[in-house]
Amino acid sequence: MTLVGSPAPRLGLPHLGDGVGLREPHFPHLMSTAPADWGVDWFEVISENFLDHAGYAAHVLEVVAAHRPVVMHGVSLSIGGADPLDRVYLDKLAALADRVRPAWISDHLCWTGVAGINTHDLLPVPLTEAVLAHVVDRIKAVQDRLGRPLILENPSSYLEFRASQMPEWEFLARMAEAADCGLLLDVNNVHVSAFNHGFDAAAYVDAIPAERIVQVHLAGPSDFGTHLMDTHDAPVLDAVWSLYAQVQARTGGVSTLLEWDANIPAWPDLLAELAKADAVRGGWLPDGFRTPARAPLHAHG
Repeated sequence: MTLVGSPAPRLGLPHLGDGVGLREPHFPHLMSTAPADWGVDWFEVISENFLDHAGYAAHVLEVVAAHRPVVMHGVSLSIGGADPLDRVYLDKLAALADRVRPAWISDHLCWTGVAGINTHDLLPVPLTEAVLAHVVDRIKAVQDRLGRPLILENPSSYLEFRASQMPEWEFLARMAEAADCGLLLDVNNVHVSAFNHGFDAAAYVDAIPAERIVQVHLAGPSDFGTHLMDTHDAPVLDAVWSLYAQVQARTGGVSTLLEWDANIPAWPDLLAELAKADAVRGGWLPDGFRTPARAPLHAHG
């Protein structure tokens, strides 16, 4: 593992090193193994799994948080939604943060429902000037309520809106600057969306403001021939490792999280996949892949 804390903090937030999602199949291993032997620098938890929860999972999280940094990653904020912000949800999020003391709180650039109905899906927003202003205002409100910066992730997508007025990378860059928030750059999602929509994934990564990238996600998608789907159920693709190398070179080193949510492997196999991140930072890339040298796109071009 790379030495935790060696790169400079980003937006005043720490560099955490290499981590994994805290998932139930691994609870027995973590609880029966000394923390010094866990083999990861930090954990990310799905916030909703621990709201109003006082059972065994809450106990595991308490133990984990006592020994490792934790990040809260939400899926229900609906920052791009038309409904008013859910103040009850924000209060519960703040209460969980008071207990866990996360390094930061993240969610997705998306909407998750309408008229109070949660679709339990991360739906893309139209990339328009009006939506940009709407999202920026809501980010500021959330940051004010939580008393900490919000970190937003680029979504994977399968359809595009005809109404969109700018590419996603420009939307994210302008959003982060105007709202003064951080970005969670999911390079698997970049690859998935690039495959589905036919844009240049490397150009996307180049266009994201490096100083705003607080965290990177790695994951493996499912290939359905005509499209990729972000399923988090397989090893990281070679092309995604190439994008990861590009991000690490641009940022000088940023906190890395391996997501694996279905077909979850045994703990040693999960660590073996995570270890590839350190190898990539050391110069390894799969055969045939090299980080392209290119001039950054203009974020407003």
